Amino acid sequence: MFELVALMLMSQQPPEPFVEGMASYYTVASSSSLTASGERLRDDELTCAMIDGEFGMYYLVVGASGRSVVVRLNDRGPFVGNRVIDLSKAAMRELHPTDGLMWVRVYKLGAKVPPDLAANR
Repeated sequence: MFELVALMLMSQQPPEPFVEGMASYYTVASSSSLTASGERLRDDELTCAMIDGEFGMYYLVVGASGRSVVVRLNDRGPFVGNRVIDLSKAAMRELHPTDGLMWVRVYKLGAKVPPDLAANR
């Protein structure tokens, strides 16, 4: 939650979520080993997949519990029902140690992680 407060202070106005909805996670075992950007999917990196967005951009994902993680977009998806983002296994574990689905708000950060959030990386 500290990261979201820092983001609001930096911008002087409450940020609008890029998207909000259900997040899921995907692993090397459950998907292709190559992402749409051409990178190898790695369970231990803080990455994500979304239908919209530019590869390489960073996003702040805030879970319903208030925990957050900064991820980099490197894949397309999710292609399942009402899900808005797929997180790498490591990213989902930052939000919750055991959940596989969770309601989230996703905020676009840009091509570089703001200094206040860099510690999250």
